[in-house]
Amino acid sequence: MFRTTLLKRSGLGLLLTTSLLSGCSLHQQGLDTLSAPQLTKLDRQGSPDAMRMLDQFGNQRFNPLFDLGAWHGFLQPSKVSEYGTFNGPMIIAEEYGLYLASQLEKLQIVDTTSGKAYRYEDAIVRLDEQDGHLQQHYQWSDLTLILTLDFVTPRTALVSTQLVNKQDKPRNLQLHWQGQLLTDWQKDQAVSDQYPSWQRRLSVNPKEVNIALGAQRSTWNMMLSGASRYQIRRSVNAQSQVHGELAYQAETSLSLAGNQQQTLYTSHSYVHDEQEWQTEEVRLNQVFDAPQQAIKQSRERWQAYRNLGLRTDSLLPASLAEKAMQTLLGNWRGHAGALKHDVVTPSVTARWFNGAWAWDSWKHAAAMAHFAPQVAKDNILAMFDYQVQSTDSLRPHDAGMVIDAIFYNKDGQRGGDGGNWNERNTKPPLASWAVWELYQATADKTLIEQLYPKLVAYHQWWYKNRDHNQNGLAEYGATAHPLHNDSQGNIRFDIKPQADSTLAKGIHATCQGKADGWYQCAGADLYEQVLTSGQYLELDIGAQHGAGWESGMDNAARFGFINQEQLQAYAQTHYQGDIKQARQDWQVRFFENHSADGQLLGFSIDQESVELNAYLAMEKDLLAKMASLLGLTAQAGQWQQQSQQLAQKVNQCFFDTQSGFYYDRQIGLTEQDDSGCGGKLLTARGRGPEGWSPLWAGIADQRRADQVAKVMLSTSEFNSHIPLGTAALSNPAYHPDIYWRGRVWLDQWYFGVMALDKYGYHNQARELALRLINNADGLLEEGAIRENYHPLSGAVQGASNFSWSAAHLYLMYRQLAKQD
Repeated sequence: MFRTTLLKRSGLGLLLTTSLLSGCSLHQQGLDTLSAPQLTKLDRQGSPDAMRMLDQFGNQRFNPLFDLGAWHGFLQPSKVSEYGTFNGPMIIAEEYGLYLASQLEKLQIVDTTSGKAYRYEDAIVRLDEQDGHLQQHYQWSDLTLILTLDFVTPRTALVSTQLVNKQDKPRNLQLHWQGQLLTDWQKDQAVSDQYPSWQRRLSVNPKEVNIALGAQRSTWNMMLSGASRYQIRRSVNAQSQVHGELAYQAETSLSLAGNQQQTLYTSHSYVHDEQEWQTEEVRLNQVFDAPQQAIKQSRERWQAYRNLGLRTDSLLPASLAEKAMQTLLGNWRGHAGALKHDVVTPSVTARWFNGAWAWDSWKHAAAMAHFAPQVAKDNILAMFDYQVQSTDSLRPHDAGMVIDAIFYNKDGQRGGDGGNWNERNTKPPLASWAVWELYQATADKTLIEQLYPKLVAYHQWWYKNRDHNQNGLAEYGATAHPLHNDSQGNIRFDIKPQADSTLAKGIHATCQGKADGWYQCAGADLYEQVLTSGQYLELDIGAQHGAGWESGMDNAARFGFINQEQLQAYAQTHYQGDIKQARQDWQVRFFENHSADGQLLGFSIDQESVELNAYLAMEKDLLAKMASLLGLTAQAGQWQQQSQQLAQKVNQCFFDTQSGFYYDRQIGLTEQDDSGCGGKLLTARGRGPEGWSPLWAGIADQRRADQVAKVMLSTSEFNSHIPLGTAALSNPAYHPDIYWRGRVWLDQWYFGVMALDKYGYHNQARELALRLINNADGLLEEGAIRENYHPLSGAVQGASNFSWSAAHLYLMYRQLAKQD
């Protein structure tokens, strides 16, 4: 995990980039590249000039280095004028990443005897990234400056400033630091315009610069407690002064004997509140008592990641695995606020993703089990900290469920003021897979003892709350929640009726008017009238979103999501343009699930989902293994029998012999097919990655697997430039730019590649794996690992520095070996 940039200034100068694993490339400053083998590394350079610098996908630009669960990170300078410091920092204001400064500790050096000022444009410069730390080397003819940044606690980075006198004679140097907070919120908008009352205050003393960040509770942009602070502490005294409210200067003098060196230390700490500060102050004192020991421990930690995580016989390059490991470790956040354990968030740079989601966490843990097992364990425990209990004050009827998303702040229902906390749904049942992967990596039996009963409760919740007809096949759905139902438990929906229609008259009389011709309605009977009449322009159902989120495939075609243009084309192809008839293939209904005493438990969508039940069959098998490990022989036998029975049912009820693929099954209708399962397969909504889930779960027979593989490998279905997208090219709702209806997500790609490999398609699996890593923009270069990729061009899409993409690249690296 090594990256070097060497810049020698002479005229236009030369820029040399090297990697221990990936070769080197030579660039001439301001001219075309001369020779450029690409690097599988992260570009850590960046020049933030506003607190929020969002790209077209809502990501903060640049890729700061975060480590050890810290909530702040740093960049390398990208311009000569920025040399002499690490840029930033970016801080996580509880839930949102914001740049606090462009540069907060820029160093200038003057020889007080000769009056010589050391200009960075005159130096030979090398910028390095090595195993979790950043380094800058500046070489003048008579002086060397080395700046190194290591994270030494979960709230502190330590900067080492090493000065080497290259002359025989002693010299006196003056060191001058300066920094200023950013004054722009985003391009062309001042912070004072966005938040006129927000206060930031700098104060200094001989060893410290303290930045107090005033309270700001902006739910969707920035959340600060009023006790948040950022502190710079030095190992030497300095004369310091504040300029205005947002800038400071500090200077000190030191003497260097001939051919001698001296190292100063500066800590950069960011905390959310006073309690965190009290803890951090103790740790800081220990760091300054033995700074080299703190740095040594950080370096040893990263060496341990390498020793555990890298192998020699993988199909994928080790440098890509390193990038994946760096991405996951960079998204690690130490416990804070409502987060009781450390978590690995989806993305530190994506605007909405500084929290923890359930199936994201299972995926992160499955990968990190192999190089950072304690972080993996904490990530799992963090989600189970909020497993719903039967004594819960809000939703005791959901006992056993693991909620969808947890953040620093709880939501209003839980007494907080956060907007990202989510209890509207759970996520697919991959928790046991992650726990078993962690056990296999660590042989930690106490982990199984601790989590087995929790996993059982979660597993059983599906059959209690998401199996409407109690036939042993579960549905995705949505919890009882104000965004899904009214206070009487009636399902909510928003509708834009056709003007002057019969339906519109009833809607006007019974529903609440909203803007732009929309109405908010409630009630299953009214909802059924809407679907039957077809007299509406648009329809939006909160529970439909909840069910899509619960699947993790938010707006997938199989849940009835299709845009108007696509629906028109579908109607023209199948129903001579009859929109009303076409809509019937895409309408979704919901069942109210009730307890024995009539309490609303939540809602099920009117379809049993193939991958949900494939995952549950796999989970039963894993629970059998855990029960056997714990000596629970009878339970192990029961789980194994149930797994086999469910696997058989999945193959019976979800496979379509005509098209050779697995689909969800719509239930609650009078029509039947010849499977004996009730309802009908949703073949009209096209094919998606759910169709290869029985192969990844290992429950498909070879005959069915062969037919699925044929579809997966067809160039008119899933075998595109970037293969295995979230909708087949033939899907009526396919679009390469739509989140879960065309884009390539690396979890589904991984499930597909490993599914093929599991059923004997070894060469094809390797081909699809290599196709992605070679065709996805930036993956084998210095670009960040992304949330998803364009299936036809390979262009990056979605969040940058995305954890589950990194997790599945890493798992592929571990599990797909080179052929002999």
